[in-house]
Amino acid sequence: MPPSPQHDRRIHPGSGRRRGPDHPKGRQIDPAALAEVQALLGEREPRRDLLIEHLHLLQDHFGCLHAHHLAALAEEMRLALVEVYEVASFYAHFDIVMDGEAPPPPITVRVCDSLSCELAGSARLLADLEDRLGDGVRVVRAPCMGGCDKAPMAAIDHALHEHATIRSVSAAIGAGETHPPTPEFIGLYNYRVEGGYHLLQACLAGERTRDQVIEALEHSGLRGLGGAGFPTGRKWRFVRQEAGPRLFAVNADEGEPGTFKDRYFLETDPHRFLEGVLIAGWVIEAAETYIYLRDEYPQCLAILESELAAVEAAGLAPHSKIHLRRGAGAYICGEETAMLESIEGKRGLPRHKPPFPSQVGLFGRPTLINNVETLFWVRDIIEKGPEWFTGQGRNGRKGLRTFSVSGRVHDPGVKIAPAGITARQLIDEFCGGMAEGHHFKGYLPGGASGGMLPAAMADIPLDFGTLEPEGCLIGSAAVVVLSDKDDMKAVALNLLRFFEDESCGQCTPCRAGTEKAVKLMTMPHWDEPLLQELTQVMSDASICGLGQAAMNPVKQVLKHFREDLKA
Repeated sequence: MPPSPQHDRRIHPGSGRRRGPDHPKGRQIDPAALAEVQALLGEREPRRDLLIEHLHLLQDHFGCLHAHHLAALAEEMRLALVEVYEVASFYAHFDIVMDGEAPPPPITVRVCDSLSCELAGSARLLADLEDRLGDGVRVVRAPCMGGCDKAPMAAIDHALHEHATIRSVSAAIGAGETHPPTPEFIGLYNYRVEGGYHLLQACLAGERTRDQVIEALEHSGLRGLGGAGFPTGRKWRFVRQEAGPRLFAVNADEGEPGTFKDRYFLETDPHRFLEGVLIAGWVIEAAETYIYLRDEYPQCLAILESELAAVEAAGLAPHSKIHLRRGAGAYICGEETAMLESIEGKRGLPRHKPPFPSQVGLFGRPTLINNVETLFWVRDIIEKGPEWFTGQGRNGRKGLRTFSVSGRVHDPGVKIAPAGITARQLIDEFCGGMAEGHHFKGYLPGGASGGMLPAAMADIPLDFGTLEPEGCLIGSAAVVVLSDKDDMKAVALNLLRFFEDESCGQCTPCRAGTEKAVKLMTMPHWDEPLLQELTQVMSDASICGLGQAAMNPVKQVLKHFREDLKA
């Protein structure tokens, strides 16, 4: 039987007798959209690692990410559309609008639903704003914005709005207050008048050696103050031992609920931080430095943009090119390897370790990673000597700590206090005691992942290594104080919902475990054996610290607050 002409493969594909498809496969590029994207990018390079920066340009200009603009951006950057889409859809601050869909309203109000803001009534505020604001405003819940001491917090487009109420938010929208004001800070001139950058210039002039700087940090005992607590001097030495070229990445993506200390340093004394950055870059001989700043801090972005330009104009950064990169709303990017992925323009998925970033980090090169607060102390330690730093401390501990204190205290805020101070001392001496009408019941010593302890255990020194025997961590030193008005079951549920939302989804124990935990915790009675089994699996099998520590609040409620389980 002769073959059907329709399927006769004896016809040569290039003979011209077989008709091809009328249109190429896949989404076609809209010429108008391509022209808009090209005009917006201007002279910016279409490099892969700048993908998130280019997505921000589109989001800021058009108010969302239209599908035809994503396709045009992929064409311009020579990327597959799926690569662009998977990155855009990973981050919470990007709004993808498909063909035929309506764009979001011109104004978006984000209401923080993290613990400190929920204690201050953010759930009611969210519901009331949804009812009161008109169709031209989108109201959504959002995770911690770094204003826990001024709860409840909201963000009107890019402007943080503190102590938010229905009236104040409505008034701000009516007045067009959608862009953040720049707070007063110590600028370059005043910083240099007070001796700023003398140490950096001495380093660049060869008056100090790299080994001298590292030894001073080692003797001071300064540790990573973003949460991990690794000795800073030792980390710098490890990176210097690796073959060049070496890179430097600064983690300014504090997203732990209850944490706002980095925001404080960036808003008040940014050059003390930047001098630490430039000294670190000089020590490890990093030709390029990347500062990764969370997108919830637009006022800090404006400060850093202006002051970095001033530093470069003053000739203070001849040894390391500084790049400022903007996050896009992903707590997981506070994990150091997820941050590296994001800087490279990818989804913020944590990497498996080893190899560690000091060996294989950003763009595959040995990379030093430090937190904002760690770098803030570098100048003082080297100029005043490590003994000045070790001379601080209480209860046998050494150094200073910056505590972000929020919750049921009279005077919340950033408190620079001796390392080893207890929660009770911190509340009484630095926070004016408990808020009126509240009695101390418990506290989080290290943010959402640091666990919870009862007031009866408020005399434990707050430092690295002191809380671990109790199953807790100091982490970023975010202390949230709770009172007799608070239900610890509800507190733990709030924290687990945060972890459920912020799980990157890469590993099953965390992705599925946080979801199952929330479902179990919403039941009238907790299934303790099942929660304990889930805790064990997540702790043992999760890739990164999010999944490994997510169940800490549950463990502490089961251990210390059993009366709340019966309520």
